[in-house]
Amino acid sequence: MSRSSGAHRTRKFAQYLAEFGWEPLVLTAQPHAYQEYNDSSFTDPPGVIVKRAFGLDTARQLAIAGRYFKFMALPDRWASWWLGAVPSGAALIRRYRPQVIFSTYPLATAHLIGLALHKISGLPWIADFRDPMTDAGFPPDPTTNRIYQWIERKTVQGCTHAIFTTPETRDMYALRYPDIPADKWSIIANGYDEESFIDVEQQLQPVKRDRGPRVLVHSGLLYRSERDPEPLFSALAELRRTQHIGPQALRIVLRASGEEKHYQQRLAAFGIADIVELAPSMPYRDALGEMLNADGLLLLQAANCNHQIPAKAYEYLRARRPVFALTDHRGNTATLLRESGIDTIVDIADKDEIKAGLLRFLELLDQEKAPIASDRAIAAHSRRARTGELAQLLDRIAGEKPRR
Repeated sequence: MSRSSGAHRTRKFAQYLAEFGWEPLVLTAQPHAYQEYNDSSFTDPPGVIVKRAFGLDTARQLAIAGRYFKFMALPDRWASWWLGAVPSGAALIRRYRPQVIFSTYPLATAHLIGLALHKISGLPWIADFRDPMTDAGFPPDPTTNRIYQWIERKTVQGCTHAIFTTPETRDMYALRYPDIPADKWSIIANGYDEESFIDVEQQLQPVKRDRGPRVLVHSGLLYRSERDPEPLFSALAELRRTQHIGPQALRIVLRASGEEKHYQQRLAAFGIADIVELAPSMPYRDALGEMLNADGLLLLQAANCNHQIPAKAYEYLRARRPVFALTDHRGNTATLLRESGIDTIVDIADKDEIKAGLLRFLELLDQEKAPIASDRAIAAHSRRARTGELAQLLDRIAGEKPRR
């Protein structure tokens, strides 16, 4: 199944909603549509009805010699899921008579499905955008961009309510769609799952931190625009040339970064392939264990994403490990970290600031003085608490009608 943190957010909504009086029905794609489906943490939530509809990944299952017609992957590679999901969703609605439809991005096709089911059934529809569907230069392909803008407009205008993960994203949409009333927007931030952390901590074999190199981990995808590690690589190369760091003292693990071939070439060019490891994806709980055992955690977020906060940031806070953040000082990510008591933050685009900040961070680790999140900050960001916020919204949207 998807390794994205957004998928974990949605799964936990489904798992915890029953605690707040709601019974979710999950409509998703058949397993073969996923790029990965070997993570045991993605078993269906207990007691939740899950319908898996027909859907294919165009790039993997409809391509010939790796090539396919562009229209087959518009708005995204899972466009065929619409064909199976709409009739399957209509059947679920007829059988179970739910009160609210909920669709979640980043698959644009999911909002198209939500729009169709809303029109078929007349049920209120909550669109979970999380992050913006469109932004300056995103999606980069002009045709895809136009289609995304159309879907975004239809979703904003057609949905009963829209959810975002940060105030700045909500404000961006409020400016973009000034005719939409302010009470149509809500914020439900990302978070971490306490249950998963407790389970991992109970089985975790701690590593001894007094031997070997310091281990810093980045868990999740990197993007050349939004999370470009190139300035970090350059900083590491210069620190190595000046003998401030080496493989005996520092190891950086980039877990499930994507584009491994490209990054491997860059690491070789910078001469730091023995310091930076490109590690494959792993099951979610194993990834949490790696975070908990790391000496420090790396967080990358560029200035063009100042209105977003990576979902992994909340898991980093809960891991109670020191965080070295490469981000814009003015962005939402930096604000979250500072409010949580973490000041080890450098500009992701400033090689010299990264060099100085990394040396300071490593020194703080050696002195056992690197800041970690406060207990108060951690408690505020659990996924169970976020689900409670969603349940309150569902109560408001559904009104006082009795649930099934």
